Amino acid sequence: MSGGTPSVPAARKPSAVATSHSSSRRIRTAVYFLHDGKVSAVPRTVTAPATATAAVRALLSGPSRFEGHRGRTTAVPSGTELRSVDVQGRLATVDLSDGFLDGGGSPSLRARVAQVVFTLTRFPTVRRVAFEIEGKPVRCFGPGGILLDGPVGRADFEDLSPAVLVESPLIGDAVRTPLRVWGSADTFEAEFRLRLTDVSGHRAADVPVRATSGTGTRGTFDVTFPYRALRTGPGLLAAYFVSPEDGRPVTVDTVPLAVNR
Repeated sequence: MSGGTPSVPAARKPSAVATSHSSSRRIRTAVYFLHDGKVSAVPRTVTAPATATAAVRALLSGPSRFEGHRGRTTAVPSGTELRSVDVQGRLATVDLSDGFLDGGGSPSLRARVAQVVFTLTRFPTVRRVAFEIEGKPVRCFGPGGILLDGPVGRADFEDLSPAVLVESPLIGDAVRTPLRVWGSADTFEAEFRLRLTDVSGHRAADVPVRATSGTGTRGTFDVTFPYRALRTGPGLLAAYFVSPEDGRPVTVDTVPLAVNR
């Protein structure tokens, strides 16, 4: 595999809030678990400057109970340990314990590698990821022979990305109108829709979106739209497209939210 993906644009960098310690900052980022077999972003807060290291450690810790109850899973074996993360020239080299290789066939190995890649490339300072196990560079993962011909990026795992990947808001976020949503998409003619429902099931918004590219090429999108919720409480943001074959809606990503009126 080879290639990568553009880093998060400036407007989409993880936000930072200074703490009482002048030498550290609290950074809100995301780690990537699986939802229906595709990568899915969930929120985490880490402390600078070791943000990449902390994010991978958070990934290895697995989904929270809240996230697990909402279908978020992980292919990373329990007990996998992080030895180090080194970022140089937008390349992150991650060194993991040999527990990372335990269990599962090729699909599971690809999924866990993708989870690490998406988590690290969430940071604008990282474009590609190289892997080491117990300090030794890896070119082949497991008996299934997942070959890495060099550092990898998000584009190498397009098959594990949903047709619409919502990168913000994140699962569990409290939102208010107007709602900003951004992420990436690869849909027919770059078109899809975003639907927000409130706790009563009322459709608070249903808007068309066009990504920067589509139909075999992943593009980005960044939209802001008003909504009208009847009640405050748990809601759901759904990304879907209308099938060009039969005209039926096909949901490709869902994000549970706390929707405020």
